[in-house]
Amino acid sequence: MTPHNEMRLLPWSGLDGKPCFLSTDDTNGRLSRLADETEAAQLELATKLLDYASGLLDDAQTAPESLRPLATDLMEALRDTLRVAESRGRRLLTADPETRPDSSEGPILPAAPFG
Repeated sequence: MTPHNEMRLLPWSGLDGKPCFLSTDDTNGRLSRLADETEAAQLELATKLLDYASGLLDDAQTAPESLRPLATDLMEALRDTLRVAESRGRRLLTADPETRPDSSEGPILPAAPFG
């Protein structure tokens, strides 16, 4: 459970393009569930796009003009995936100390390197 004083980075931006955050201690609330579902959809889309890109790039007959839209789509998928990773990383670092793994299971990093 995320402490109430920690902000969850949401998988979408505001109208001004700035990141959106959610302050809640209810990880099963409506907005938390919507964020989880959005993240899952973004990761699924990235996986499908990667498969599509692999096929397109393996095909010697692919027209060069097809690559620019592909690169644009891949860039957007990578941006979404990095945001999901950042959001999940922040939540791991602020997890309840009672539910954290003990030090033998790996280091618990400070939040500073993640912005």
